[in-house]
Amino acid sequence: MTAPRLPNLFKVPELKEKILFTLLCLVVYRVGAHIATPGVNVQALADFLRNQGQGTLFSLYDLFAGGSFGRATVFALGIMPYISASIVFQLAAPVFPIVEKFQREEEGRRKLTQWTRYLTVVLCLFQAYGYALFTEQIPGAVAGPGFFFRLTTVLTLTTGGVFVMWLGEQITARGIGNGASLLIFFSIVERIWPETIRTIDALQAHSLTFPTLLVVLLIMTLVVAGTVAVTVAARRIPIQIPRKVMGRGRIREGQKTFIPLRLNTANVMPIIFAQSLIIVPGTIAAFSGNQTLKHLAEYFSVTSPVYLVSSAILIIFFAYFYTSIIFNPVDLAENLKKQGGFIPGVKPGTATADYIDDVLSRITFPGAIFLTIVAMLPIVVSNILNMPFGFGGTALLIVVGVALDTVQQVQQHLLLRHYDGFMKEGRVKFRGRRQYM
Repeated sequence: MTAPRLPNLFKVPELKEKILFTLLCLVVYRVGAHIATPGVNVQALADFLRNQGQGTLFSLYDLFAGGSFGRATVFALGIMPYISASIVFQLAAPVFPIVEKFQREEEGRRKLTQWTRYLTVVLCLFQAYGYALFTEQIPGAVAGPGFFFRLTTVLTLTTGGVFVMWLGEQITARGIGNGASLLIFFSIVERIWPETIRTIDALQAHSLTFPTLLVVLLIMTLVVAGTVAVTVAARRIPIQIPRKVMGRGRIREGQKTFIPLRLNTANVMPIIFAQSLIIVPGTIAAFSGNQTLKHLAEYFSVTSPVYLVSSAILIIFFAYFYTSIIFNPVDLAENLKKQGGFIPGVKPGTATADYIDDVLSRITFPGAIFLTIVAMLPIVVSNILNMPFGFGGTALLIVVGVALDTVQQVQQHLLLRHYDGFMKEGRVKFRGRRQYM
């Protein structure tokens, strides 16, 4: 299926409304991401994070918040509390049968959505209070620390976090694509312009040579191309649906289809989990003041071989772990059995589940290796060539994945509109004559 041409997007009224509504929500989100929280010295906070916050949990959080965390804006918490709440219930399904049961029912899914919202509010309250305590520890960041500052910060950031959650849900319901993913996507893309200016300044100051920049751009292009290829890559398992007697002697023709098992089923989550764990020592050391901890944290700095090796091991581990959480071969095999479908040469039921699980385990390993390369290569290249900017693997996978998903949804809208127009016309040509339906 070819990519949709831009003029066609606005010829469909429904699609035009969805695109414009999505853009309006994104504009509101980016405006709120530049409104500062009362009582915070933004410059002092930015200087602290630039000097001591690199390689900590705060720098990772600031990436997903589009810089709002470092600017102490009303949207400093971003969409992450909502995503964290969603992940909690997703991971809880294999542990708590009631959650797994709710995921299979329409009414249960509505309850889980409501519970996710409640948990998001709770996470916003705790994170906002932690943010208030964090800013009070930075010299010159807060003019009047104390109870009223903490109360104001908690109310402001919690309200902002809940509003961002609402924006994401509105984009999902009335716009195009997954709202939470699009908010993170534009938060990351927004950094392209500042990084471009930094690169131009480095070229003018001769701290970066033009041949070096070309090499990095070539590597970035290859990484993006590889990311796109692996993101859409899938192992197709053939499925045979037998013929069925429909009544009055009619027999429905048997169908041949397939189950696509993605090479990178876990998407970007293994990298996020791995980075979140491995930068915890650096985060604790940065704010503890203990020299022993700071010395230990040096082994887990971004330039350290220990960091690279540990990250690679954790990424591979979480790739298998998260895939096993979100994909259940037993349920898939049972659904196939109920529909009368089967994999040629494989018995229905347990044998089918074992076969799918074996295939999934084998294709997860190259997917995990790819995730490791995407996560590590930008760091290695930036360190070797001393680049003034970085192109992290996490951000790259999110941008490519969300872009592909959005394009696919736009194509589905255009295809659906095409079929609607065909059905509404009410007539087709058959053997040179016009036949009316």
